[in-house]
Amino acid sequence: MDEHESARERNATEITRRTVIETGTTALLLTTLPRAALAAGPVDDGAPPSVVQVDLRINGRSHSLTLDPRTTLLDALREHLALTGSKKGCDHGQCGACTVLIEGRRINSCLTLAVMHDGQSVTTIEGLAEGEKLHPLQAAFVEHDGFQCGYCTSGQICSAVGMLAESRSGMPSYVTADLAQPQPELTEAEIRERMSGNICRCAAYPNIVAAIKQAAEMPT
Repeated sequence: MDEHESARERNATEITRRTVIETGTTALLLTTLPRAALAAGPVDDGAPPSVVQVDLRINGRSHSLTLDPRTTLLDALREHLALTGSKKGCDHGQCGACTVLIEGRRINSCLTLAVMHDGQSVTTIEGLAEGEKLHPLQAAFVEHDGFQCGYCTSGQICSAVGMLAESRSGMPSYVTADLAQPQPELTEAEIRERMSGNICRCAAYPNIVAAIKQAAEMPT
């Protein structure tokens, strides 16, 4: 037997040995896995949890919603109530486009579940104006051209309303977010810091700051 024939025989032996090992392993898995699956009990089929009833007072009107408990407040507003003024930007709480007011407190609605606010009052951008009369911050944004594409504007305005209420009371306001009293003077640097959670990709920050500063200096 020459050297080439010996090499072919060794290769054939190795292939046969490998095939036996692979076949045996596969057979073992086929016989043991079903038993292990049965021992583990029933498998979660991914069925959604039962729905819940959520009562919210949104922009002065009561709404009773039947929701999946995993529904975010933002999705409840946009998908169930067609209040699309609150925008879904990053959906991670990083851009502030979804900011609304809950009991006067500004909050990223994409990071909170609707069920967590059952019975609470929610104010969105749609609820700030009184009929044809714009909220002072809305009017200031128009006057100072505080927006370009406008996608972040609703979140910017709602956040600014909550921020000015915080500055008036010296702490976050959980009760009111209006501008019923003249605001204490805020520097541009402080306004920028307090509004740092709201991003404007068009970079209209100087105009946004000017609009907020004007609204802060005037009563409603």
